[in-house]
Amino acid sequence: MSTFKAPKGTYDLIPPYSAKYLAVRDAISGPLRLSGYGYVETPGFEDVDLFARGVGESTDIVTKEMYTLTTKGGANLALRPEGTASVLRAALEANLHKAGGLPVKLWYSGSYYRYERPQKGRYRHFSQVGAEAIGAEDPALDAELIILADQAYRSLGLRNFRILLNSLGDKECRPVYREALQSFLRGLDLDAETVRRAEINPLRVLDDKRDEVQKQLVGAPVLRDYLCDACKAYHEQVRALITAAGVAFEDDEKLVRGLDYYTRTTFEFVHDGLGSQSAVGGGGRYDGLSEMIGGPALPSVGWALGVDRTVLALEAEGVDLDIPPATSVFAVALGEAKPTLFALVTELRRVGIAADISYGGKGLKGAMKDANRSGARFALVAGDRDLAEGVVQLKDMESGEQEPVALAEVVEVLLAKLA
Repeated sequence: MSTFKAPKGTYDLIPPYSAKYLAVRDAISGPLRLSGYGYVETPGFEDVDLFARGVGESTDIVTKEMYTLTTKGGANLALRPEGTASVLRAALEANLHKAGGLPVKLWYSGSYYRYERPQKGRYRHFSQVGAEAIGAEDPALDAELIILADQAYRSLGLRNFRILLNSLGDKECRPVYREALQSFLRGLDLDAETVRRAEINPLRVLDDKRDEVQKQLVGAPVLRDYLCDACKAYHEQVRALITAAGVAFEDDEKLVRGLDYYTRTTFEFVHDGLGSQSAVGGGGRYDGLSEMIGGPALPSVGWALGVDRTVLALEAEGVDLDIPPATSVFAVALGEAKPTLFALVTELRRVGIAADISYGGKGLKGAMKDANRSGARFALVAGDRDLAEGVVQLKDMESGEQEPVALAEVVEVLLAKLA
């Protein structure tokens, strides 16, 4: 028994379960790779001010959930709680926006960290795949990202998810709504922390999940009624493009999302089979974020989809992913046949066949147990007599049939059988 355990609220990904996570990551990134998005990877920690400015000082993420540290040199850093601010910082630092051909389209995958109360579907360390389209204000980009996420989920076999859609307005119309909402909130019986939040960013109060708050929000001003003509037109174009693509969505006038940088289009993917932690992903447009972190005006849009939550959603629907066995051919060496079979396994790997061999000097019975556990379709068995005859025994692990195959022909025969 190990002395150490994974920290509270975190998890280890162990085979064979970890194969689900790899399959989900591949499925989510697949449509992005086919749509002009290039891969970006950022450090696991950043300057604390990057998130304070970008994510928002009034958010729970910044005020309660960030893991922060001070280096020996005195720098204040934070483990990244989300991906957008880091990816935009990387794009600005590399001057990708000056290379021409806007928007810059990027996708990423990695681990993120938030100090939260651990529960099923909510961890202190979690995995996401995200996408960002930087430097263009176009309803087609917003629609594209929503459609690509829908495509990714459906390619995995998910069906019982819903897309919630809203518009948060822009710098022209949102201040008018903000003032109306603040006036409404000042008349409610709210705790001191919520009152403080209402003064900094009143939209965040709409996202409060507590029943005692939600009950008081009945009759609150609705942002939809305050949208300027430009925001209304933009939102209608997004809705029309998504509808034309055959992607179903629900208008949700209370949808805010948990980050301060969103403007105009905002959306969330929810799965009703996950209980209270129903969101599996989400995103939106963040036209002012670049300026918040010291860059030029770069209207942008993006999303992040939770790998952990997606796996839970698949399990809730009873979806079994078609994950091929890690090993296609397993070699069992008897007597002095180990060097020959080891060389053969190496050659199989070189031509793209997943192959393994029994280690540790096990006998036939123990080695065949290893072959069964590996999930291999075929076993190669050879002893001293087989090698003297220049053959190995090729066993079909499904039918149990076995036949001798000349050593020189093994690779060619297996390539044909596994094609």
